[in-house]
Order: sequence, then C-alpha cells, then structure tokens
Amino acid sequence: MVREVPEGRPGSGDTGDEGPGEGPRGWVRRLHPLDWLAGGLLALGLLAVVTGLLPEDPAAAEMRRVGPLVVFLGTVIVMAELTGRAQVFDIVAAWVARAGRGRYPLLFGLCVTFASLTTITLNLDTTAVLLTPVMLALATRVGIAAVPLAMTTVWLANTASLLLPVSNLTNLLAAERVALSPSGLAAVMWLPQLAAIAMTSLWLWVFYWRRGRRGADRYTPPGAPVPRDPVLLRICAVACGGFLLAILLADVPLWAASLTAMVVVVVAFAVRRREELRLSLVPWRLLVLVPGMFLVVQTVDAHGLHGLLESALGSDNGFLGMLRSAAVGAGLSNVLNNLPAYLAGEAVVPVGNHEQLLALLIGVNVGPLVTPWASLATLLWFERCRFHGTRIALGRFVGTGLVLSVTGTAAAVCALALVS
Repeated sequence: MVREVPEGRPGSGDTGDEGPGEGPRGWVRRLHPLDWLAGGLLALGLLAVVTGLLPEDPAAAEMRRVGPLVVFLGTVIVMAELTGRAQVFDIVAAWVARAGRGRYPLLFGLCVTFASLTTITLNLDTTAVLLTPVMLALATRVGIAAVPLAMTTVWLANTASLLLPVSNLTNLLAAERVALSPSGLAAVMWLPQLAAIAMTSLWLWVFYWRRGRRGADRYTPPGAPVPRDPVLLRICAVACGGFLLAILLADVPLWAASLTAMVVVVVAFAVRRREELRLSLVPWRLLVLVPGMFLVVQTVDAHGLHGLLESALGSDNGFLGMLRSAAVGAGLSNVLNNLPAYLAGEAVVPVGNHEQLLALLIGVNVGPLVTPWASLATLLWFERCRFHGTRIALGRFVGTGLVLSVTGTAAAVCALALVS
C-alpha cells in the first residue's frame, strides 16, 4: 500500500479537529506560531483602519481586490488536500520512482518534472504542503537520500511558480494589474519559467543530486502502488485536470474554476469517505493572513515605505530597470517575505511599466530562497521536513539558496527581456 500523507489542516501542523472535551484553552495551545502571525497581521490591519492610519476608501478597495483571491486560495487548497488524501500524489510519486528504473539521473529528471508541474498547476503551497511528505515518504520507502528530494521540492515550489496565475498569489495580483488572462500570462512567462527551472535543475544536480552528494549509484524501485479507492482517485484526478483546462482554455475566473473543482471533489468524498470532510481542511491561516497582510502593507506604504521603494526601484522599463526591480524584489523578499515585498513594490511601479512589474514578479517568485521566512511555501516546507525528521543544515540551505536566487533570477529576467 502507498503510505498516506499525514492528515491535518494545510500548512498548520494540526493533526485534526478539537478533541472531546477540549476547551478554548486547549485550542489556543495548539495554535502554530504562523497562526499567531496571521491573526496579528489582521488585527494590526483592522486597528490601522479603526484609528485612521489607513483611510476607509483605500482599505475598502483592498478588500474588494482580495475577495476573489481569498475564495480561490480557500477552494484550491481544500481541493488539493482532498486530492492528496485520495492518493493522487502518492500514486504519481511511486510511478516516478518506478519509471526511474533505479537510475538516479532519470529519477532526477522525473522528480524535477513532477515538482514543477505540481507547482505550476496547483500552486506552490500545494507543493510545499502535500508533495513534500509524499516525496520524503518515498525516499524512506525506496532507501534513497531524503535531502535531494526535499530540496527539489522547496526550490521548485518557488522557482516553478511563474507560469500561471494559479501558481502563486503574486501571479494573480500581477496578472490583474497588467490585464493578462491565464493564457496571456503563460504566453509572456513561458521562457522565463523555463530559464528558472533550468537554472534550478543545474544547481540541484551540482549541490544535492550528483554522485558525491547523494552517496549511491542506484536505488531499488518500489513495487506497484495499490490505491485504496480507485474510483475516488479517478474523480479527483479528473477534477484537477478539468480545473487546469478551464483556466487555460476557457479563461474561466480562477475562483470559479477552483470552486467548481472543489465542489466535485467534496461531493465525491461525501459519498465515498464522508469521515474525511472536516473543518480543519479549510486553510484558515491563509484566509486570515492574506487580508491582514494587504491592510498592513497598504498602511506602511502610506507612511514612508512608498518613498523608499520608489527610489530603490526607479521607473526604468528597460532591461537594466528590469534587473534592478527583480533584484530589489528578491532582496526584500528574503528580508521580509515575498508577498508583502510584491505588494509594496507593485504600488511603486508606474502603471504602464509592464516589463518592470513582471521583472519584480520574477524577483519575488524566484528570489526568495535564502532565508527560511522568505516565502510561506518555504516556511510550510520546513515544518513538513521537521515533522518527517529530515534535517537541512541552515548554512548549506542559505549558501546554496543564495547561488540559485541570484543566477535563477538573472536568467529569468534575461529570458523575459527576450520575449518582451
């Protein structure tokens, strides 16, 4: 049988709902530090509105903007979590290991492809939350080193998130700003995305996958996986495929496509495995974090950050201006976090400077690889690795991440300049 992904609220570290007789104090004790961060940001944002630091009109405009994004995030992560419980990711991961036929170079290429496609089609948080434990469990089952698989997951969760609006929340914001449909964004970002993945693959092999690092010549492929519920597996796989086709070919609004796909998956679980449907499936942390972050960044932007970033980013829409914007986005992401870095930078970039804005997008997507807090996906990945017992030396993580951050961002910006 395929090993199950540990159940719990996506990205929270929880293992289920409140136990029998557990009161509010027990629930509070189970809150993760990231939950406190999300709640604190929302409280600060609301306080800024109440005290007048953030005027009501800009605050209302931000909430109108964030509404569809919150619906999308909530529904796509519930869909992805249930898809993982239906063993879709487990089956594919086992197939990848079997297709590698015991040869590490072939396994490497397949793992890069698998992680990239998961990030592109289901977003980077899905890769961090669901694919990480599957890949680590696969490493244990077939007796291969866990660190190369873990680093493949976290790096590609970030660097493979350029192509579609669904891949990253920052893409949603950028696509809205430059009025690009999902297919339109893909038409512009396909070459930067290929460049970022190629650079990621190069450094993954050099730093983690080559013979001297992984410590083995061959591995033993696993046996054929046996799904627990083949019908549920097929329904969830079709729902994910339909979701992708809807946003690429029909240009359906993301929130509508993800909501529809989630309903299909939820109904399937209600019929076949009703006990799996719990409120803990809902990504409450993200639903609180996103509006809070929007309000806080809008407030800080109105009280000094705007001027500083205006000087740092400039208004050059040419190649040098694109490199500058990407570098500032990557640097600010590693100091703060990529989402507030993008929000603050977007407010500064002139409306007509589409290339400069997309370069900023590259910086905040490909660049946040140096510090553990640079992206939410990386934080979630660290949490999953710790749960599995896989340890990554911080010095090695920072050093290798810096190399990829610089070279990957530069390569992707050069590719953007070619297609712009």
